Amino acid sequence: MSLIYRPASYVDRLPLAEMFPQPQPLEVELGAGDGSFLIAWAKANPRHNFLGVERLLGRIRKIERKASRAGLPNVRLMRIEASYFLEYLLPLNSVTALHIYFPDPWPKRKHWKHRLINDAFPALCARVLVPGGRVFVRTDDGDYFEQITSVFAGHSGFAAATPPPALAEILTDFEKEFHQRGVRTLGASYKLTT
Repeated sequence: MSLIYRPASYVDRLPLAEMFPQPQPLEVELGAGDGSFLIAWAKANPRHNFLGVERLLGRIRKIERKASRAGLPNVRLMRIEASYFLEYLLPLNSVTALHIYFPDPWPKRKHWKHRLINDAFPALCARVLVPGGRVFVRTDDGDYFEQITSVFAGHSGFAAATPPPALAEILTDFEKEFHQRGVRTLGASYKLTT
């Protein structure tokens, strides 16, 4: 059975109950990359369902192979742009945690409009998160990190929060590489308060 979910419609909210074998709290990783975080976190949390979103077909197939080999029935994947997925496909009040690790920083100022985390992002997160839901973000780009903290600080529905210690121990492949090269990574966590 394929772990890559292909919805019948790309304009209707996802039928989450049909996607997973067990009804469990849902966590979503936007931009799952090579799946290193998603697989490790799903293994550590078998009582949660995980949906990895990635736009590149080669990456999504690689994650599927890893998840299948690991025997993870709580993992599903979708190939789609993260911003569209967040705004139009995720059901409202359905997600306990959103994970965004090392999104493309679009470092040139003229390209900042392409960043996933922008002024509208916290409001989109607030719509899909359950009360008390969390957003976890990591980046190596200082300018992007300033933007991230600024947009969340400007949204009254979120408060800064401390991530669970077990979460901080799981590093993405990007993060491992950065640490080996001595590159500092930055992280922030937010809790939906409204």
